[in-house]
Formats: sequence, structure tokens, C-alpha cells
Amino acid sequence: MAKDQTVLFHSTIFGPIHSRRLGVSLGINLSPNDGKVCSFDCIYCEAGYNSQGPGTTGLPLRDKAREDLRRKLSTMKEAGDPLDVITFSGNGEPTLNPDFPEIIDNTIALRDEFYPDAKVSVLTNSTRIFNPRVAEALKKVDNNILKLDSAIEPTMRLIDQPTSKEFTVEKVVEALKQFSGTGIIQTMMLRGEHAGEKVDNTTPEEVEALIKAYKEIQPREIMLYSLDRSTPEEKLIKVEKPELEAIGAHIAQATGIPVQVN
Repeated sequence: MAKDQTVLFHSTIFGPIHSRRLGVSLGINLSPNDGKVCSFDCIYCEAGYNSQGPGTTGLPLRDKAREDLRRKLSTMKEAGDPLDVITFSGNGEPTLNPDFPEIIDNTIALRDEFYPDAKVSVLTNSTRIFNPRVAEALKKVDNNILKLDSAIEPTMRLIDQPTSKEFTVEKVVEALKQFSGTGIIQTMMLRGEHAGEKVDNTTPEEVEALIKAYKEIQPREIMLYSLDRSTPEEKLIKVEKPELEAIGAHIAQATGIPVQVN
């Protein structure tokens, strides 16, 4: 069963908030302020399903994003506020914004000016890494956090619901190899039910498929996490920390790649 859930962020710059993965984080939303634009329609997305529509405000342009960020960073700096990371997330997929590469360049410059020790992070669902301009922009950030929720095609399609039929596990795993040694792979672990189908990417079969994919991709780190906020699909179950840690330990041992569990 799905419930009526809508976007959480109503501005281009939001926070800072405390991220369980990244620390004190200032968010940048490159999607509309009153709707959702995403190339996935994940059953666990805290912003709700794409059916809510894209809203009316449109995607923020590079100049607005730069000036809004400059204003916020200046205010925070004057107040002596701490900042660990500037994070691109928000109401959809940030790399869908056509100005994404230029906005990344502007953000890095402003970070260097106001908070040179802060990191720049991007949370991406990996659907746009086939675009050379997007891929090059992602290579410039400190934390390029790329989604891979399942390495088994039917499970990936059930959980992430990509809007393009051309997006496949095989293609994305191959494309993710370009970030070998630098990218961070993020995997949402969950179980439950959606549209009458069982959902569970924690089974031995699923974990072994992920291990195979991680070995091929060779990221610098793997992030495992589970549900922490409300989801549009009500029949989903959080994987508790002890189980996540056990899965993470198995993956780390099998791959030799550091695993962070949140």
C-alpha cells in the first residue's frame, strides 16, 4: 500500500542538518522546490513517488544556486557555525539538472572560499553516469556517492523502479567502474512487500550478487544503510543495525573494501 507523501525540501539550499552518514551537512536541492524530478521512483524514497508531479518552480539555474549558496555560507561563517559537508540531494536526482557540472564547479569554488576543510558530496542514483559531462563533474567532488541497491535485475527494478527501460544492472555496474578507487557505493538494505511482490535484498543470493558487483567496481568504500524515515510504501521493514553490521562484515571480508554501516 502506498501513502500520500510529498517533498520535504522547499528551497534550493536547506539545513544545515546532521547527517548520520556525513556529519553537519548543508544541503543543495537541484530539483523543484514544490515537486519531484527523478529518474528512479524508489519505493523507499522519503520525498514520495514521482506521481506527485514536478511542481511549478522548475529546476534552479546555476546563478541562483551560486548566489543562494554564497549567501548561506557567508551567514554561517559570520556566525561561527561548523560545517562538515555540502551535500547535493533534495527532491530527486541532482544530476538531472542541466546545469549540474557548472553548479559543481561553483560549489567547489565557494567551499574553498568559506569552508576549505568541508567536503562536497553528491548523492546520485547512478542513472546519469553514462553522460561524460556528468561523470567528469562527479569525479571532482570529495564524496561521489553512487547508488546500487541490488545487483539482481528484477530486485533492482522492484526497489528502484527506474523510469528508463534501458537502465540495467549490467550497464550500470560497467559504468560504475570508471569511478574505481574514488567512488562510494551506497546500498539501501530493506525487506517487505510492494505491489503484492516480496522485497528483500538481504538474502544470501542478493548479498553474493552485490559482492560480485562490488569486486568489479572496486569503489573506495561501501555504505550500507536501511530505513530511517517515512516511506511511500507502507509495507517495508527496516533492517536493524546488528544485522546490517553482520552483512557489512561479510562484504568487507569478501571484497577487501571498507564498509560503513549506518
